[in-house]
Amino acid sequence: MPLAMNREVFVTCAVTGSGSTQDRSPHVPRSPKEIAESAIAAAKAGAAIVHCHVRDPESGKPSRRLDLYREVTDRIRDSDTDVVLNLTAGMGGDLLFDGTEDMSRMSQRSDMAGGRERVEHVRQCLPEICTLDCGTMNFAEADYVMVNTPGMLTAMGGMMTDLGVMPEIEAFDTGHLWFAKELVKNGVLKGPALVQLCMGVPWGAPDDLNTFMAMVNNVPPDWTFSAFGLGRNQMAYVAAAVLAGGNVRVGLEDNLWLGKGALATNAQLVERAVTIIEAMGARVIGPEEVRAKLGLTKRAPVAA
Repeated sequence: MPLAMNREVFVTCAVTGSGSTQDRSPHVPRSPKEIAESAIAAAKAGAAIVHCHVRDPESGKPSRRLDLYREVTDRIRDSDTDVVLNLTAGMGGDLLFDGTEDMSRMSQRSDMAGGRERVEHVRQCLPEICTLDCGTMNFAEADYVMVNTPGMLTAMGGMMTDLGVMPEIEAFDTGHLWFAKELVKNGVLKGPALVQLCMGVPWGAPDDLNTFMAMVNNVPPDWTFSAFGLGRNQMAYVAAAVLAGGNVRVGLEDNLWLGKGALATNAQLVERAVTIIEAMGARVIGPEEVRAKLGLTKRAPVAA
């Protein structure tokens, strides 16, 4: 197979995520101010795109509060640092059960919302990009299912298209790419699409290279893709993604460590990724080039 390395690479920083990492590192940002400041620092370090969730400022637990999304957006947009904003739309599809005997009702820990509610912060904040988790899967814990039915994805994808916000298709397994192609074929999403290959997330696609290349080979040639590996393989996947013709994602959503015993900041992870990319002979591109490449428009949020 010929080498098809990407020579013009953009870096996405996944700033905080929705995992239970807030008590494992002091660098995981919680409040809108902390999330925005960490995103801006990542942009200054070389990230063209920042991917943001929000958290309860007190507990650090993941949240869907509209005011938190709006504050993060305003703080980033009002800063002197330009960056492409990518907001999650993955929240609201968390189905949990209390054990394995009573499966007729979901746990009160579940967070299940309708499509419009899941996209409302996108409508208000108008980021250039928002994520679309393109499938349902068993997710990490024993009785936790990430739920994104074909009907829900069709509805949410249509809303994103109508808003003029580019969906970043989050593909956790090959079947997710299969359905993403169906969404483009049916006109729900515009092509060529943007894809994030999510590797090593339990229990989706493992992060071995054979599985990774199976994912890459299922991405249509005119689509743009990025990839990341969870945990200790994050930096290895910087090199792998570039070699496979893609772009790069790093950040504290996916990995807390810079090295053995050394907790990272988002800016440090981006700096390390930039070093690897440039050492490979590629160039890291900035937000304006990304907007031109992907056909994105930077807009102000809807007036409050």
